[in-house]
Order: sequence, then structure tokens, then C-alpha cells
Amino acid sequence: MLQVSLPSQRENSRKQIPIFVLMNTLTDRIFKIDSEEAFSSLAIEIFRFQSETNKVYSKYLEYLKIDSNSIERIDQIPFLPIEFFKKFQVVSSTKNPECVFESSGTTGQKRSKHYVVSENLYKRSFMKAFSSFYGKPDDLCILALLPSYLERKNSSLVYMMHHLIHSGKHPDSGFYLNNLEELSVVLNKRISDKIPTLLIGVSFALLDLAEKFPQKLSKNIVLMETGGMKGRKKELIREELHDLLKKAFQIEAIHSEYGMTELLSQAYSKENGKFFCPPWMKLIIRDTYDPLSIVEKGQSGGINIIDLANLYSCCFIETEDLGKINEDGAFEILGRLDQSEIRGCNLMVV
Repeated sequence: MLQVSLPSQRENSRKQIPIFVLMNTLTDRIFKIDSEEAFSSLAIEIFRFQSETNKVYSKYLEYLKIDSNSIERIDQIPFLPIEFFKKFQVVSSTKNPECVFESSGTTGQKRSKHYVVSENLYKRSFMKAFSSFYGKPDDLCILALLPSYLERKNSSLVYMMHHLIHSGKHPDSGFYLNNLEELSVVLNKRISDKIPTLLIGVSFALLDLAEKFPQKLSKNIVLMETGGMKGRKKELIREELHDLLKKAFQIEAIHSEYGMTELLSQAYSKENGKFFCPPWMKLIIRDTYDPLSIVEKGQSGGINIIDLANLYSCCFIETEDLGKINEDGAFEILGRLDQSEIRGCNLMVV
């Protein structure tokens, strides 16, 4: 039986815990987090677990000369550069992956790959997070306008939307590729019957819909953008994009989703580009000139993400996004760090 040594937080002695018992215990605790203390405690526990079981992360910590036993707070945890997902198989398990998600990218870019050992863990994460922000998906008509994602394979966003759509029973729910006129007709039906509806789309496709079929949407329809022009249109700052969409559809707010291939959790914004995370996900802003230093709330810097749903890969990721955390706990995306490749997921400048 494979066993993993897990250091105690209170003493230097180690105890042997069967790995299948440990993984099941950690998985159950991830989605029961109800306080900052519970999050921090579990994050440290998972950090120590991944520092031993994740060969890529372990090598990175070794390179930094970091002793995992010395880490006692989450602001001390080193974050793995997201670029490593393009170069290595980042896993914390000996099991074969059940699926592999690939990032979007322009021609010539090397794509990130997220080797997902447990599809069920991903489903639990996005279903619980979505429900906490928008209610049960089976009560919604969900319309997905994601042509660029549907045109390629292994998209984590398409996987998520497929399961959200099929968790409900509304006959109009589904993916709309280039059939904008049909989508406009469905929106008119939802305006008439007042059924709660989510229209989620990639930015350039939503702009196409706004240009060709502008219409006044009713309050029962939520319009959510997930970022990305994919080279189809001129890049816009988020404020410009939202203003165009609000005018075309005569609505007061545009919602946004923040996620990426390397994460199994998502954050959501219901207005003004201010995002909130589910309880098992947290952002930390690092100094852009010293990646191991953390800045205060309100200051901008590079975004580090702790996503505890990444139990089987790496929960501690140093992204190439620029952002800040407000006093109310909301975070904002301010753009990309210099010399970073343009990504496909909600990375417009604010």
C-alpha cells in the first residue's frame, strides 16, 4: 500500500497515513470550509501533502531551497509559475488522469495541459460554486455562446457548461455556435415567459450578437462574459466591452466569469468587474518585482491563486495576471503582466 509521510503542524514527528484515506478526507473537507481559519489550516495541510507527492512542485521547492516543514501560514507558501503547466505533467497522484484539459492559444503558442485525475472533483467544484452564486442550474435556461471553445477539443469551460446545461431540463438550453438569429429568438421567448435565463459567451461572440441582434433584455436574463477576443476583434478594456453590451441589450450590469484551464474552480462578478471566490478558492497579490513577497489590500500586483479543488495537481499557482484585492474582499483583474502571452480567459485590461 502506498503511504505518504505528512508532517504534523505542532511537532516534528511524522505519521504514516494511507494515501486513499488521506485523499478522501481532504476532498470532503474542501467543500465544507466555512471560515478563514478552516481554509488556512486545510491549505497548509494540502501544501505539505503536495510538496511530497507532486514531483514538479517538489523540485521547484527544492530549487527555491524551501523546507515545507517551515511553512506555517498561507502567505509563506511558494506558488508554482503557471508556465509549468505548459512544460510538465503537474500531478499529485499516481493514478492515471480521467481527462486532460488544454488551454486556448493563438497559432504557435504552446498550450497548457491540466491532467485531471478526478472528474468528479471538478464537477463538485463548479456545480457547488455556480449554485452558490446563481442558484441551482436545473432551474435555469442556460444559453452558451462559445464558438471558439467549441471549435477545439478538451476545453474545461465547454466541459463545465455541458454539465450545467444538462443538469436542467429546459429544451432551449444548449450551445449556440454561429446561429445568432436562433439565439435572438430564444432570448425573445425568455423575455416573454420570464423564465430565469443565463446567457454566457466569449466576448467577441457577444459583440457579434449585440451588433446584429440588439434587443432589450428583461431582468430575468443574466448576461455573462467570459472574456477573450481570440484575435477576432480589437481588444477592449472591460469597461468598454461592458458599456457596449449594456447599451445594445439595455441592461444595467454585465456579469463575468474568471477561470482558466489550470484551475478547477471559478470566481464570478455580478457587476463592475468585481469578482468573488467560492470558500475553497483564494487570491493573494504578490509584488511584481519580488514574487515571494505579498502586497497589502488595495495595491496592485501579480495574482497568486489558491484553489483547493486542485488537490490532484497543484493548489498554489502563480498566474501571469495583474490584479488587486479591495477592502470588501472582491478582486479585480487589471490586465496582463509584461511579456506574458495573451490568454483566452477573461484577461482584458480594466
